[in-house]
Amino acid sequence: MNQIYGLAPVLEALRARRRAIHKILIASGANQSRLNELIETARRAGVAVEKRDRRALDDLTRNANHQGVVALTAPLNQKNAYVEAETILDSMGDPPLVVLLDGVEDPHNLGAVLRTCEGAGVDGVFIPEHRAAGLNETVSKTSAGAVEYVRVARVTNLVPLIDELKDRGLWVVGVEGGTDNVYSDFDMKIPLAVVLGSEGKGIRRLIREKCDAIVSIPMRGRINSLNVSVAAGVVLFEIIRQRG
Repeated sequence: MNQIYGLAPVLEALRARRRAIHKILIASGANQSRLNELIETARRAGVAVEKRDRRALDDLTRNANHQGVVALTAPLNQKNAYVEAETILDSMGDPPLVVLLDGVEDPHNLGAVLRTCEGAGVDGVFIPEHRAAGLNETVSKTSAGAVEYVRVARVTNLVPLIDELKDRGLWVVGVEGGTDNVYSDFDMKIPLAVVLGSEGKGIRRLIREKCDAIVSIPMRGRINSLNVSVAAGVVLFEIIRQRG
């Protein structure tokens, strides 16, 4: 049995109904008014809600920040967690906007990026099958429930995907430091695939060479890079601004 914990992730999982929720556990003594919406949503979905000692929830989640709410769910798997790449490619918006994550390994970063992508209304996110974080309970918690809505596809290799995106008329734009091409000066009203690299190494050379352009976020301090989720937020919401 898998878990989702935290008020927002559990509430969004109930609303999205992408995977079966068997039971919701809430901590005894938790603020009832804060949980009213959750309890009512669970009732409408036919999901049982039970009270448990907070220490039992601590043990169940290995002392994670569960906020007094834990849902017991069906396991995440390829069927209920991911979509096929073609599903995203065949139903992109006009103009399209997708995100490619080249080896983001920290599930907290992946969750934060997915939360940003959901807020920015991206058509889908592509992640590699190997040497990268996948969808799990940590990602769900960090995304504040956004993982229930963002379409995520796992692909064996990002290179053929980039070729297909180009064939479909998208510009592939990498975000990385060290260039004079400032992100806000780039025309982002065109069909776009935004590439973000891993926490330590950035975008791999082969992927970088496949990009149509590389844009940078100007840095004014002593540290020369941003967390990948922050960079995603800066660039994606500039796209929204430009597209009006």
